[in-house]
Amino acid sequence: MAVDTGQSVTKAAGAEGARGRVRRTDQTPGRLRRALSTHWYAWTMVAPVVIVLGVIIGYPLVRGFYLSLTDADEANVERTIGANTIEATYEFVGLANYRAVLADGVFWDRLGWTVLWTVGCVGVTFLLGLALANMLNRKVAGRGFYRMALILPWAIPAFISVFTWRMLYNEKHGILNNVLAGGGIDAVPWLNDPTWAKLSVIAVNVWLGVPFMIVALLGGLQSIPKELYEAASMDGASAWQRFRNITLPGLRSVSSTVVLLSTIWTFNMFPVIFLLTRGGPGDSTEILVTYAYRLSFLNSPRDYAGSATWGVLILLLLSFIAVVYRRALRKQGEVW
Repeated sequence: MAVDTGQSVTKAAGAEGARGRVRRTDQTPGRLRRALSTHWYAWTMVAPVVIVLGVIIGYPLVRGFYLSLTDADEANVERTIGANTIEATYEFVGLANYRAVLADGVFWDRLGWTVLWTVGCVGVTFLLGLALANMLNRKVAGRGFYRMALILPWAIPAFISVFTWRMLYNEKHGILNNVLAGGGIDAVPWLNDPTWAKLSVIAVNVWLGVPFMIVALLGGLQSIPKELYEAASMDGASAWQRFRNITLPGLRSVSSTVVLLSTIWTFNMFPVIFLLTRGGPGDSTEILVTYAYRLSFLNSPRDYAGSATWGVLILLLLSFIAVVYRRALRKQGEVW
């Protein structure tokens, strides 16, 4: 009688694999228990952080996503009047809010300016930070003082800096226009003209972001071996060739991280826009996050579902940017 040995071996291998999967499945709870018993101290130290993050970040995130699927607004949310509480009456509407936002030209207008604002701020901040970090990395007289002076804006609370700049930008009594008037130049409507207002908020955000970029890039510069520069100088390389072939490749890993972080922070930079211009004049400087805030806290009636929808879309956009950016770094060999 003929025996199909190949089929028998395949069946035996399949049976053995199934038994292996069962054993691995059965061993999983045991491994988890051993890990908990062995590293109980580490789990105990981590648990409070996980709980706090879950309460502060996890719950609002889940709640916001749920509200984005409802018709919640000021007219149908829960209210307390005296001793009586009126229960919420909003209903589940599915993806209707997302369709409405994506079909609204306001979203695309805000998105266009937000992207322009982010690219402009991050690009200028990176270039200035790189230039100043290179200057501070050299041995010059008073280098410690210059470092402290350039990093000082980072130590000042953002809202104080923004209010200071708001006074400087004052069209009638601001220092900037007074200096221009001394030179016979007409006053500039820094915050009252759409174009000047956009340039003004970008300038303030760059001023706030340059110290972080300096610190990060300066650390990257100091990690590059000095021997590479010495060898390049002995071979007759110019300053530009040393910068292009040694400095930039040496800063690639640091630069990729700080650019991504700066992009995320700038995309959601609420204080600068709201405290300096409140999205004005008109709505010319309104970015996505300030408009989401306006829907929930300033407009009447307040649109909680719409605000939550904008928030979820902002999160999805930033997640998409991070994924695409990380894949681009992988192709270049930079994995983080």
